[in-house]
Amino acid sequence: MTIISISLNDKLLTEIDQLQKELGFSGRSEVIRAGARMLLADNREKEKLEGRLNSVLLLIHTQKVEDTVTAIKHEFEDIISTQIHNHLREDKCIEVFILEGDAARIKDLVRLFQTTRKMDYVKLIVA
Repeated sequence: MTIISISLNDKLLTEIDQLQKELGFSGRSEVIRAGARMLLADNREKEKLEGRLNSVLLLIHTQKVEDTVTAIKHEFEDIISTQIHNHLREDKCIEVFILEGDAARIKDLVRLFQTTRKMDYVKLIVA
């Protein structure tokens, strides 16, 4: 097995340690591998999508990145039929987008939010 090195902030490392204990993983590496497998499986499913879709996109982010969310969503107004914004605890916001349109456009939108590194959570649910 190849050994790699990654950088994690203290908060993420603490959460990984808690998850390790709660779920009974043997070490941090097992937690990271399980997360990577989940991300890969999710991406494989998303890449299979084609044609016209109805879906829901969930985002969780801090209030300070609201401008980023707004800038991205304006590029995709053709597929966003509804947006709900709500404030959560500790300076967090949740966005719920109801999407309808071509799978390629929806995948592009999701990819942009996932790669900004400013989102705490990005999840696409296909109806």
